[in-house]
Amino acid sequence: MPFISNTSEDRAEMLKEIGVSSFEELIQSIPEEVRLKGLLNLPEAMSEYDVVKELTNYAKKNKSADTYTCFLGGGVYDHFIPSIVGSVLEKPEFKTAYTPYQAEVSQGTLQAMYEYQSMICQLSGMDVSNASMYDGASSLAEACLLANAQNRRTEFIFAGSINPNYLNVIETVCQGKDFTFKSFVAEDGTCDLAGLSAAVTETTSAVIVQQPNVYGNLEDVYEIEKIAHSKKALFVVAAAPISLGILEAPGKYNADILVAEGQSLGLNMNYGGPYLGVFAIKNDLVRKMPGRVAGVTQDLDGKRGFVLTLQTREQQIKREKATSNICSNQGLMMLASAVYMTAMGKQGIKEVAERCFEAAHYLADQIKKIKGFSLLNDKPFFMEFLVKTPVPAAKIIEEAEKEGILAGIDTSRFAECKEGLLIAVTEKRTKEEIDKLIDVLKTFAS
Repeated sequence: MPFISNTSEDRAEMLKEIGVSSFEELIQSIPEEVRLKGLLNLPEAMSEYDVVKELTNYAKKNKSADTYTCFLGGGVYDHFIPSIVGSVLEKPEFKTAYTPYQAEVSQGTLQAMYEYQSMICQLSGMDVSNASMYDGASSLAEACLLANAQNRRTEFIFAGSINPNYLNVIETVCQGKDFTFKSFVAEDGTCDLAGLSAAVTETTSAVIVQQPNVYGNLEDVYEIEKIAHSKKALFVVAAAPISLGILEAPGKYNADILVAEGQSLGLNMNYGGPYLGVFAIKNDLVRKMPGRVAGVTQDLDGKRGFVLTLQTREQQIKREKATSNICSNQGLMMLASAVYMTAMGKQGIKEVAERCFEAAHYLADQIKKIKGFSLLNDKPFFMEFLVKTPVPAAKIIEEAEKEGILAGIDTSRFAECKEGLLIAVTEKRTKEEIDKLIDVLKTFAS
């Protein structure tokens, strides 16, 4: 390994300490077929200027959502982000700070965590929020682990259609836990309430609902809550944060655990990440909640101070007995969301939600008038909906891209989903942009 500045004597001493005679003996368990043979096929060395120029040319081949009129959704949305969000994130005190989970975290970072938690609780109606997790999918998996730690039950029931990416992450994270999962989905993609009611028993750990669901429809969360709590199962809600500007907060309809993908709260689409996991709970679950919690207190002089609290539940203390193995978080993304929520305020988030709702319903009403097109169902939806198309959705997406439009998601990519074109409309979409998509769809009328 010539790129490491150790002498031959250094390497020999280290190998001797390990108890092997050579580097080859050290890596003998690595199969020959996966070892590098010879040199890498790299170009000739270049000057710094030439390297930057070459990489810049590569970067120019990338296209972002800003290059197009974007109707993509499925958990990641093209919302407007105030410029102050990026300005605060660029401050070196935040951008280069060490992962905020140790006791010596600075007061500035701790205060940002505390303010974020407070705003999440206000938005969701929950009692306690942690200072964020990786993303919405892993947050939902952690909710399953918490539910099992709370009631020792191993059956989990999905009420309605859940994002297939979330389902895959849950299966991966919970592997080895001997959990069982059931889904109750009606023909129209919403929850099969009768089936759910019959299925929930004293062995059910949690009932999980996505609100809105993967097709954008609103579930009957009040009825689902009654069914879940009738057998003392926990009620877990995976919410869309912006929707809470106009929809009832999960805490108001007695959710035990609230999780969410926080990307819509001030984060760019970022080609898929990094994002932000929102996690909030009722008070009586706080000792089992994963992640960090920042609290506020007073020192001996009566001055306000921020501290990390409830750290005894962390795996650095409990190790294998810990509720969760999460030991880090998306601290910078959490800060972005805190700045976004501060800048927008209650009224701003409400106005964004209203704009999304109105624009999406205008587009849906126009699509229903196009021959051969229809919506998956007539159930209420927020800002996203599934369209049944007369031709494969992939063909529509391909043609729309030529017109500078990202028309949506072809749900045939997911075995768990009904086929169609999943369209999301954010507050950024103008009537002219929406009408342009309608014109593209009209070319496929049957």
